[in-house]
Amino acid sequence: MGAKLGGGGGGRFDLGQNSDINVTPFVDVMLVLLIIFMVAIPAATVSIKLDLPPAQPPPPGTKIKEPIVINIQNGGAVFIDTAATSLATLTGDLSRRLAQDDPATPPTQQRVYIRADKTVRYGDFMAVMNTLQGNGFYQVALINEEL
Repeated sequence: MGAKLGGGGGGRFDLGQNSDINVTPFVDVMLVLLIIFMVAIPAATVSIKLDLPPAQPPPPGTKIKEPIVINIQNGGAVFIDTAATSLATLTGDLSRRLAQDDPATPPTQQRVYIRADKTVRYGDFMAVMNTLQGNGFYQVALINEEL
């Protein structure tokens, strides 16, 4: 696209060499890529539709039930709230504790929370999760505390 118009000691039809970079094809390619990305990125975002209940505060004077929390310490020590337990007796102890809090609902239908130290090995955490799920406790929630 560029030509050398001035100077030079060449012949009558000699235009000389042009060593400048022709950026027009580069700009064309970049604009095409920009348009492709602008069209593709909104299609790549996935929205998950959730049917959440509306947030309503409990009526005044209602006693809020404290959740049952399984605490996992470094080294594999397991506690149900503050009571020590082991991996072998976890589901039995948890079932008794849940039956005390809400005898009308089966223990496997109640929500259980798990909190673990940040130094807990992944294998210890998964052993607790597998024990719970292997015995029918599928309503398990994880507690994440902000720093």
